[in-house]
Amino acid sequence: MARRVAVVGAGVSGLASIKCCLEEGLQPTCFERSHDLGGLWRFTEHVEEGRASLYKSVVSNSCKEMSCYSDFPFPEDYPNYVPNSQFLEYLKMYANRFNLLKCIQFETTVCSVTKCPDFATSGQWEVVTLHEGKQSSAIFDAVMVCTGYLTTPYLPLDSFPGIHTFKGQYFHSRQYKYPDMFKDKRVLVVGMGNSGTDIAVEASHVAKKVFLSTTGGAWVMSRISDSGNPWDMVFTTRFRNMLRNALPTPVASWLLARKMNSWFNHANYGLVPEDRVQLREPVINDDLPGCIITGRVQIKPSIREVRENSVLFSHAPREEPIDIIVFATGYTFAFPFLDESVVKVEAGQASLYKYVFPAHLQKPTLAVIGLIKPFGSMIPTGEVQARWAVQVLKGLNTLPPPSLRVKEVEERKQNKPSGFGLCYCKALQSDYIAYVDELLTGINAKPRLFALLLTDPRLALAIFFGPCSSYQFRLTGPGKWEGARNAILTQWDRTLKATKTRTVQESPPSFESFLKLLSFLALLVALFLIFL
Repeated sequence: MARRVAVVGAGVSGLASIKCCLEEGLQPTCFERSHDLGGLWRFTEHVEEGRASLYKSVVSNSCKEMSCYSDFPFPEDYPNYVPNSQFLEYLKMYANRFNLLKCIQFETTVCSVTKCPDFATSGQWEVVTLHEGKQSSAIFDAVMVCTGYLTTPYLPLDSFPGIHTFKGQYFHSRQYKYPDMFKDKRVLVVGMGNSGTDIAVEASHVAKKVFLSTTGGAWVMSRISDSGNPWDMVFTTRFRNMLRNALPTPVASWLLARKMNSWFNHANYGLVPEDRVQLREPVINDDLPGCIITGRVQIKPSIREVRENSVLFSHAPREEPIDIIVFATGYTFAFPFLDESVVKVEAGQASLYKYVFPAHLQKPTLAVIGLIKPFGSMIPTGEVQARWAVQVLKGLNTLPPPSLRVKEVEERKQNKPSGFGLCYCKALQSDYIAYVDELLTGINAKPRLFALLLTDPRLALAIFFGPCSSYQFRLTGPGKWEGARNAILTQWDRTLKATKTRTVQESPPSFESFLKLLSFLALLVALFLIFL
């Protein structure tokens, strides 16, 4: 059983890993290369090597009730979608609340993590670190790698003929901090993910002209969904997920497209995805359609050629003058402190069992936390991974033999669609609810809906039909939280408190109730006539 655990990185997954270790009586030591915690959510004026970088205006794409740690809700007065500065404050509150800072060694870089000579029997690792120019080495029973996947920019310049002749400025979106640099410039943003779209929208307020180039298109959705509610509290429910997974993939994809087009017709805006079956992460941006319809952002196809002061787009008759090109082309990831024999990265993914443990290791004493792209929030996903991994490291959960783990990983890499539900076929993509439920089952922490229906029907209905918030994951199992039930039943109260900052006189509900009753009676009459 592991006792001493090295945690690499003090971002959202690293903090969760420290806490999970402490809950289970382990002794975590976290190595953080920068001077403070927060990882991605800590804004800096300049890009720091080995750290994710964000721009000043970043706001969470997942609402506070769906993206908090499972036993630590955001303060109720926080906005539903949290700016990066407040998100960082939340992480610091979390670290202070659970006394995590005592376990973190700041300004300490992990140079290497290698197997000890007796690894086959001990499963131990030697961790070499660098602090203030001095190297040191220590032996750990287990390692939890929490470095994320947004640190190494992917910049395929060879895919853009003529880029080296371009006389303007070009850079990866990782370098972007403020829109001032675009003032009165003609800007081209390449890549239509969340960052690329945000940058194009921000640039449109000060630039002379803004183009957004996309090869395959994307669905664009607002943070605001039905009745003004946060999108993920409406979309991510066990009931809706069950319905989607019961439908043939073409039907589920059609329904998703219909929902996306209910805001605006993506085809009319040049945005509709070319591949509408294999799900690509939707872009979440409240302003892009308004920028397009007012001409402040123009959507363009892929680049055919870059010239000295202009760009020629595919299927376009004329070139467009350009001053600045921003490549929002995503990221690759690597583990420079690990040998490839431990974790090898190929085609944008690693051979990790359940996206956590290197499948081939005889001793499962190294876990990678947070290397997944669920269609849901990353914080609860990484936290569940950490809880499950710690149970394995303690020896309370036993993994299948390496041969079976490798087989499962290879089957997953083949990306064979099941034919039902949404098609998560891209590298690292996963169905959020199905994935966390699988891990929760392994630690006996999945909500027992049928038992709750008999003992606490109100809670059972809230779990099934309401948002699949992370509080559900603390109702039972290791780390059970006594406040979980109340947090589930009051999550909508906290959501409304953030927006209902002015008291208004609402209309009496009697007339609305009368109309609903009338509609119900009409439906009964119609059904009676149909089956008569």
